[in-house]
Amino acid sequence: MKKIKHLGIWMDHSNAFLMELTDDTIVTNSIISESARQEKEYSFDKHEKRIHNKEQHQQLSYYKKLSDAIRNYQEVVLFGPTDAKNELLNLLKADHFLGDIKIEVKHSDKMTENQMHAFVREYFK
Repeated sequence: MKKIKHLGIWMDHSNAFLMELTDDTIVTNSIISESARQEKEYSFDKHEKRIHNKEQHQQLSYYKKLSDAIRNYQEVVLFGPTDAKNELLNLLKADHFLGDIKIEVKHSDKMTENQMHAFVREYFK
């Protein structure tokens, strides 16, 4: 019998903690958005539209990295305090390569790493 691969992702718009659950062991990795790595570039000579487009491109790049990571799992739970999880889910629904993956969204507040691990264990129990 093939083992089901579970992944829990706590995320907001700048950070994602990917927690792979195997048996009762959790391995955590993180993905950080480019916008979180850089200071905001606001100056009077920059056009607001250009800044907005750059931020959107960085956000899509962040979601693409998460989408690529999700491809290797059968069941995924997205959770966190912001709407980022819903935005990612909408992008994932449009990707027909991810159609066989069960993805669910849950709301949660900010959590410590131990709280995230407990949430993932409880969800996939």
